[in-house]
Amino acid sequence: MTTAFYSDERCFWHGGGNYAGMVPVGGLVQPLLGGLPESPESKRRLKNLIEVTGLSRDLSLRGADPATTEDLRRVHPAHYLDRFKELSDGQGGELGRRTPFGPGGYEIAAVSAGLAKAALFSVLQGTATNAYSLSRPPGHHCLPDFPNGFCLLANIAIAIEAARAQGLGQRFAVLDWDVHHGNGTEAIFYEDPDVLTVSIHQDRNYPMDTGGFGDRGAGAGVGANLNIPLPPGCGHDIYLETLDRLALPVISAFRPDVLIIACGFDAAGNDPLGRMLCHQGTFAAMTQRVMDLAAEVCGSRLVMVHEGGYSETYVPFCGHAVLQQMSGSSIHAADPFGDVWPQRQPTAPFNRFASSQISEMAEALGLS
Repeated sequence: MTTAFYSDERCFWHGGGNYAGMVPVGGLVQPLLGGLPESPESKRRLKNLIEVTGLSRDLSLRGADPATTEDLRRVHPAHYLDRFKELSDGQGGELGRRTPFGPGGYEIAAVSAGLAKAALFSVLQGTATNAYSLSRPPGHHCLPDFPNGFCLLANIAIAIEAARAQGLGQRFAVLDWDVHHGNGTEAIFYEDPDVLTVSIHQDRNYPMDTGGFGDRGAGAGVGANLNIPLPPGCGHDIYLETLDRLALPVISAFRPDVLIIACGFDAAGNDPLGRMLCHQGTFAAMTQRVMDLAAEVCGSRLVMVHEGGYSETYVPFCGHAVLQQMSGSSIHAADPFGDVWPQRQPTAPFNRFASSQISEMAEALGLS
């Protein structure tokens, strides 16, 4: 098994603008060290952790060229890219909602998309069994001409369209387990029957007006989109039940050529932008499940593209667990909060309530 790990130091240099958390600085809002919650540290510390533990020696460490203008224009219109480049060549700016960038932000975003593209290509071309792209800035919220939610380019969509242009695959499944709805990926492929998009997310977190279970696609793409909104407070057991009863059966029936995970870690219990109770073991278990499914339906072709996750201390341990599973390594980084999670999981009545919602969705989909 070869697990390719794609990263680039330039992605850590993306600037987050003049924000204090989620609020622009100004008036009575005092500047905050670090700016936006989407900082480089959670990703840089993941890369540092795999080097310190030695897990990096069980991975194939790789870089990648930036996505080309041609790659970007398959997803994003020229007027958006031209304005993005114009501001990037100056002092930076902001084009959408909570998506500031500094000088050179366009080029950094193209590197982030290029990592996702290279990860997908490596799996489809057989140079890696599976692959992880440490992309930053993230991409799953970005619409073709409107960046939002820290996302400036639609990394996964760019990678998929580049692969299709090269004839490397016909059917693609994207499973998004970031705590926020993958509205950008959904919108780009909403009418496409050959790209299945599945999003497991906290109901009405972000964006508050998207992610409903009834949104199943349009036109030829009806049935190729599935949203699984979960109530705040779900933990390990409910996430695994959601995979087992909803997401994985739908992906299995779709029979994709490759399975791509929009891999956010903000469903973790101590994340500042989510209200779920997952932990390191949850992400390890979910990774093993999607690996088993990929082995069954698409020759083990599995790609992880890093999305959200805003706990600078905890994201590295969740990411380490994912990479350990993907590579089959024996090198483990113990959960520093391991003694906390047993006391902080949802109560049995809450799990029954959440499970009943899963049952309703399964029944609506014709799943047992």
